[in-house]
Amino acid sequence: MERSDVIILGGGLIGLTLAIALDRHGLSSIVIDPADPAKIAAPAFDGRATAIASASWRMLEAIGVARLLEGEGCPIRSIRVSEGLAPGGIVFEVPADDDPLGIMVENRRLRAVLRDAAQAAKRVTLLMPARAADIVRDAAGVRVALDDGRVATAPLLVGAEGRNSPTREAAQIPVARWKYDHAAIVVTVDHALHHENAAYEIFYPTGPFAILPMLPGTRSAIVWSLPAADAAAVIDLPDRAMAAEIEKRMGGFLGAVTLAGPRWTYPLGFHHAATMTAERLVLAGDAAHGIHPIAGQGLNLGMRDAATLAQVLVEGARRGLDLGDAQLLARYERWRSLDTFMVAAATDGLTRLYGVPGGAASAVRRFGMGLVQRIAPLKDRFMAEARGESGDLPLLLRGLPI
Repeated sequence: MERSDVIILGGGLIGLTLAIALDRHGLSSIVIDPADPAKIAAPAFDGRATAIASASWRMLEAIGVARLLEGEGCPIRSIRVSEGLAPGGIVFEVPADDDPLGIMVENRRLRAVLRDAAQAAKRVTLLMPARAADIVRDAAGVRVALDDGRVATAPLLVGAEGRNSPTREAAQIPVARWKYDHAAIVVTVDHALHHENAAYEIFYPTGPFAILPMLPGTRSAIVWSLPAADAAAVIDLPDRAMAAEIEKRMGGFLGAVTLAGPRWTYPLGFHHAATMTAERLVLAGDAAHGIHPIAGQGLNLGMRDAATLAQVLVEGARRGLDLGDAQLLARYERWRSLDTFMVAAATDGLTRLYGVPGGAASAVRRFGMGLVQRIAPLKDRFMAEARGESGDLPLLLRGLPI
């Protein structure tokens, strides 16, 4: 029987980040995941790259992970938002001496670095691949029996298995969910001109089209949202035809485009758990909330969950509390519930707002973007949201130890 302070179901980006953060502050964890590490490390597993907000990056620095990505992340110095290729829109920029708005990192590399750090951590036990066959949560604690006969115990269980979390379903936590009749096409492209560390969010009637800067300066990640039926046709285009379609939507401002790797497609949907806690259980990351990628906040919401939960548990342990104590879990729920709801509602609202067709709706959107561009306090608020720096930040997101 293996015992730890916390059992984490899910060895993805959020589960591993939490395990490392806890280890750095003296708490132990057992991470259980059915995935084969060799398969998820393969280049073909996941083509996504993520804009890690500056606050999330500070947490990775604080727990010793960011240095392992030295020279691999591309800083985002500006974000340009526009209605199609029409002039105007909003430009968010940071001075040269300020932290970037975010850092673009390939999910594959971030996952590999987190796994290496977790394997090196003294207080993290990785059980991968392994599957939980039976879970008991009661007043005495948490007991997880694996399908190979091993047993793990802890005062607290963390469900971080992603949007189809079996732990959330088993706990009968209600979830609001719906599908957007859209899919995202994700592909990396090379282009003739330097991107100048700028990210672009271009809103077309068919859906948002994001250009995210990567290293070297003539490479970008494309996240192209299309109606599901159109995406199914576009994903099968020959390379040259696909590159031509992407170049057209970029307006040619980065020059000639060629594909730099395979393309993937992901269905888009929304889900939000009614509560993030139950008896000796907390949810984190996509197990608790899943949003449209329109603002690139999905992973960063999960990072904020991990930073908050780490602080709640570390401070609780210092006070000698049972880590599954209902008061501790209630603190996590209070701290995270408003932020996750507000971001989820905002991204869903943006998705619907920019999905309204017609010239009148387009004119209203351009007018709104013009207001944001001209009103400094409003623009600053949006920029703080993009950087993950709004609200009551946990210490790790400020780059400070707990």
